[in-house]
Amino acid sequence: MTEQFTAHTTHRFAYPVEQVYQAFVDPKLLALWFGPLGFHVPAATVEVDARVGGAWNMTMVSNDDPEWTSRVTSTLREIEENRVIVGSETAHGIPGVEDGTELSLTLEFAADGDGTIVTLTQGPFPEVMRDMNIAGWTQSFHKLEALLGTPKAFFGMS
Repeated sequence: MTEQFTAHTTHRFAYPVEQVYQAFVDPKLLALWFGPLGFHVPAATVEVDARVGGAWNMTMVSNDDPEWTSRVTSTLREIEENRVIVGSETAHGIPGVEDGTELSLTLEFAADGDGTIVTLTQGPFPEVMRDMNIAGWTQSFHKLEALLGTPKAFFGMS
């Protein structure tokens, strides 16, 4: 098996932790920003059950080729409002990752003045997949930053 690596990245959002966290657990908001550039998430594919044992599921669809999809099916292992989301999924059909490998995702939310720092840890992945994963999350975070900057009435945040 190929040597495995963990993806790790942080991003500072210029918005309060409550708003940033909400964008990860509200299915309507998640569908608006999740996925790297060139992909979208149909709202009908998003399922979030924000409790231990609950689901964090969605399907990313290529904008250029709707036949190219990537399903995310995670079970939440730990969740604390405005602080942490930990999920896991079993790998199937991921290049360089042995089927049956448990992939973990940890998202930590920390207030930073009037903003929020999100720290992401995910893996294990082969090195090239780790780097692609970080790039995809970075692009997603930029999409989320833009969404958070839109008028609050647009996406129902108070």
